[in-house]
Amino acid sequence: MTILADPAAVEARRAGLAAAHMRPLAAFAASLREATGNEVPDADPADGGVHARCLLLLETPGPAILRTGFVSCDNPAPTAGNLRRFLRDAGLPREALLIWNAVPFVIHAPGARNRAPRASEVRKGLALLPGLLALLPALRVCVLAGRAAAAAAPVFRAERSDLPLLEMPHPSPTYVCTSPEVPRRIVAALRSAAAAVRPEVVA
Repeated sequence: MTILADPAAVEARRAGLAAAHMRPLAAFAASLREATGNEVPDADPADGGVHARCLLLLETPGPAILRTGFVSCDNPAPTAGNLRRFLRDAGLPREALLIWNAVPFVIHAPGARNRAPRASEVRKGLALLPGLLALLPALRVCVLAGRAAAAAAPVFRAERSDLPLLEMPHPSPTYVCTSPEVPRRIVAALRSAAAAVRPEVVA
């Protein structure tokens, strides 16, 4: 898959927002921009869109998102690079996946470094999550990456109590580089998600 490192690649990816599997999600992101007055990146058309069987919930949009406009493991950023590698190692296919953020709107000023979301921002973001879940009828599992994402567990239990919830560390280099155990935990969670989304084999 092409890394979103130049405007031509980004523009080509943006054309995919008109595809059937993406139109409801693009409309949802647009409604959040209007409601919050903040930048809200789109889900990546290279992923599963409304057909996703696994939702990977991260924390907040990082600085690279302002350059691409996507929540994507193809963003030209270290966190996205880590996630791309972990997804490959876990065998979790892109077409089964939707990546989103617990706080879906950008919280840092242009040019500023990303920061941890405030409690009020997490509450605001989680209040928007049911609208996303309503667009994802095929979900079989959700992976919560990081503390802000883990705070979404009560929302999932209220809205989609049928979904297994898996937790993993955030794939940011800040966490990944702290211990060899962190990458192992991430891949283990993603492997469990990959197993959950595999088609059932009828004997």
